[in-house]
Amino acid sequence: MVRWLSIIFFLVALWPGLALAGSAALTEAYNQYTALYQQGRYEQAERFAHEAVALSRKEFGPEHPHTGAFLNNLAFLYQAQGRYAEAEPLLQRSLAIREKALGPEHLDVAISRNNLAALYRAQGRYAIAERLYRRALAILEKVLGPAHPAVATGLSNLAELYRVQGRYVEAEPPFRQSLAILEKALGPDHPLVALGLNNLATVYQDLGRYDEAEPLYKRSLAIKDRTLGPEHPHVANGLGNYAALLRATGRTAEADKMEARAKAIRDKRAKENK
Repeated sequence: MVRWLSIIFFLVALWPGLALAGSAALTEAYNQYTALYQQGRYEQAERFAHEAVALSRKEFGPEHPHTGAFLNNLAFLYQAQGRYAEAEPLLQRSLAIREKALGPEHLDVAISRNNLAALYRAQGRYAIAERLYRRALAILEKVLGPAHPAVATGLSNLAELYRVQGRYVEAEPPFRQSLAILEKALGPDHPLVALGLNNLATVYQDLGRYDEAEPLYKRSLAIKDRTLGPEHPHVANGLGNYAALLRATGRTAEADKMEARAKAIRDKRAKENK
């Protein structure tokens, strides 16, 4: 059950001015990367992520925070494809650059800590991931205040770390808090609200609370269809999550339809990425 959108939020929300500080070529590389990533076209996006790193090194220098940010972006692209060995040194380098240049409590340092934690979570290195997530969340709360959408993302990431370890009871409160922040800050039909609904539904499903999970899955899918389009990869992820609930409650035929639609979306994306 995929929740990479949590990390995307940090990148997209905090980067636009960064690219504009550089040349037209750097801005174009960043914009192309962002557009392709949001379409789920990861292999095509990689070329532009590499180009942005190279241009940033040339224009700002290898130790500049801007270069650290673009390294973080390239690493995140690797991470989204499961290429963890390639992502880890880039994330570590990005964090080191940012801490040295900006100080340990800067928002960009929180971003780097969050994304490195996500990598360790994916690798099953849960103890170090939890330390990084908690530190990132503390920075976000201090700098932005407890009601900011970025704090909701930090809460969701920590909750998901609990969930993948089977710590479902611990996961529910931060998922609930995250969703409440997002709905208040962004409105009821934002894609990040759809993510929050999906996450809370998943932990309810893990706890066997199917009647509470199902309406959240339905609302999440409806928002994704409207805001991202019916063939977006995140729609496929949501369909898969909902199908698992349907199968768990004995509704095999409905689950098969959901899974078939999810497969069709993924197959189409795979062809487009060739």
